[in-house]
Amino acid sequence: MDTELLARLVQARRACLAGLRDIGKKQIELIEQGNMTALLDVLAAKHRPLAELQRIERALDPFRGENPAGRRWASPEDRAACAREIDECEALLAEIVRQEKRCEQALLRQRGETAARLARFRLAGQVRGAYAAAPPDARHIDLCSER
Repeated sequence: MDTELLARLVQARRACLAGLRDIGKKQIELIEQGNMTALLDVLAAKHRPLAELQRIERALDPFRGENPAGRRWASPEDRAACAREIDECEALLAEIVRQEKRCEQALLRQRGETAARLARFRLAGQVRGAYAAAPPDARHIDLCSER
């Protein structure tokens, strides 16, 4: 039955989305730790489940144009189980979107912090350069007191 294929595809979609959610959790941890090397590894590993999700979505395309009420299910329980899995997929997808936004915000915050640190280093380098370029007698500060 077509509905059996639909149910298998929806189950595969849910499993794939759950895997992407779990990868997203690891991604957030690594960003918050500032571990960019490991983050790049996780992002590379994310490619496979994303490709699998694309394959599943293409396989689901023929079902999108159908009238759901016209589908013949083996039992009302099978139909209800598939509907629950679809709801779980939507919840997982919403969670993944929230994770991605959180990752983006964390990366932007880290970029700003890194830019500020670089500006401080640049300023310290300029001060050091100016001090080194000063005449030798101007490099000393007289800390003697008149008292």
